[in-house]
Amino acid sequence: MHRGRRISLVIPCYNEELGVSAVIARVPAAVDEVVVVDNGCTDRTAEVARSLGARVVVETRRGYGAAYKAGLEAARGDIVVTLDGDGSYPPEEIPRLVDVLLDRGWEFLSASRFPLVDARAMSLSNRLGNRILTGATGLLFGQAVRDSQSGMWVFLRPSLERLRLTSDGMAFSEEIKLEALARGLRFGEEHIPYGARVGEVKLQRWRDGWRNLAFLVRKRLGV
Repeated sequence: MHRGRRISLVIPCYNEELGVSAVIARVPAAVDEVVVVDNGCTDRTAEVARSLGARVVVETRRGYGAAYKAGLEAARGDIVVTLDGDGSYPPEEIPRLVDVLLDRGWEFLSASRFPLVDARAMSLSNRLGNRILTGATGLLFGQAVRDSQSGMWVFLRPSLERLRLTSDGMAFSEEIKLEALARGLRFGEEHIPYGARVGEVKLQRWRDGWRNLAFLVRKRLGV
């Protein structure tokens, strides 16, 4: 608990046996529950997470967004925090980010990775893709977001009920920010240090990048 609020941390996972153990070990005491979503893992991710005290939710529909929908629905805290199970986002920053959310009166905080503290943490192609997608978000929706693809968010649990989230894939990350802005949530971004991931890279850069861009266009057209 932090400042009288219960905090839930939601971590979607697909074969993150090595990463999830490192992430959970770094979670601060202020976090009341850790919800790990087993999104069809074929390794020991679920077993490792349970052994470290996490509550494991199984989601058989494959996809980043599908995993998040299951995890967010299961979260019980007053404030929900998200991050990936690969160790790239900093769990240590959770109390500070919650403070920023509460002190500034925000309802939704998106953690921005840019400027990168360590340039080696993200490949040049990923940086280029992020810049294109973030630029497209601004062009299509008129919203100035610094990091449209960030996977670390902090928000008040009741805010989730106001969002209409449709994507089951990687586009969920950009959609949840757009929905927060479209529904009039008090929204802001705060910088975080981003690190190198642990384990195998799951992102398929060009395929996922094109799909995210296509999703932005469809959402803008109301399709």
